[in-house]
Amino acid sequence: MRTLSDHILDIVQNSIKANATLIEIIVEEDKIKDLWLLKIVDNGCGMNEETVRQASNPFFTSRNTRKVGLGLSLLKQNAEAANGSFNLESEEGKGTTVTAGFQLSNVDKPPLGDIWDTYYLTLLSYNTGVLQYSHKTEIDEFSINSGEIREMVGEVSLQQKEIREGIIELIKTNLEEIKATK
Repeated sequence: MRTLSDHILDIVQNSIKANATLIEIIVEEDKIKDLWLLKIVDNGCGMNEETVRQASNPFFTSRNTRKVGLGLSLLKQNAEAANGSFNLESEEGKGTTVTAGFQLSNVDKPPLGDIWDTYYLTLLSYNTGVLQYSHKTEIDEFSINSGEIREMVGEVSLQQKEIREGIIELIKTNLEEIKATK
């Protein structure tokens, strides 16, 4: 996974498979503390203690379709390579929280990538709950919520070109305004 958006997409897909009705993607940047923090919180089915212990092992997966589970292990590896940290908390029936910290100035910190595309693509396929994305810098905070988007567009398809372009432009413009790192 080359970008943090790739990691986000992977984890959010896991949240969807865990039947989450609320998925929060939270990014906080602090140039003074030289910290870039990613936190993904869901209210899905959660994991038992043994699964949590094994989840960042690349040779562990709870899926029957493959024998490896690289998503969390690669995120952990990327965070630690960038002088950061990784934490996974989960409780059965309550949900999961994945937190990865990166040294903002570290050359090994992956770029954010096209978070606007990640958000939009997830929005299209996830209509059973709320997808919240928040991005905070020392300048300001930007937040977008799928429930609010669906309410605004009403019966208009999210796949309509103008809607797609509007959502993507909204995210891009706001991230530029708060001077989010790329």
